[in-house]
Amino acid sequence: MMRPEIAAIVWVLAATVTAILPMRRQMLPGLALLIAAPIIIVWIGKVYGFWLALAGTAAFLSMFRRPLMYLTRRVMGLPVTRPDREDG
Repeated sequence: MMRPEIAAIVWVLAATVTAILPMRRQMLPGLALLIAAPIIIVWIGKVYGFWLALAGTAAFLSMFRRPLMYLTRRVMGLPVTRPDREDG
């Protein structure tokens, strides 16, 4: 197995564990995953080609659509709404 495959597998496992966490505990690991994903996708694209990188990008955008929309609205200076936080 090549290194980008191992990195992608570890990323998927970390994302699965993060998804199991309560919402208030997902922020830090989710941010780390959000930053790491494009790096891994570019790495996969260099090793395996454009089409797999494109598929990875589509999966990434699908998984992180809400955080990316939130960040885009913040950068553009548009009003943002945050989901209610869970107490408990």
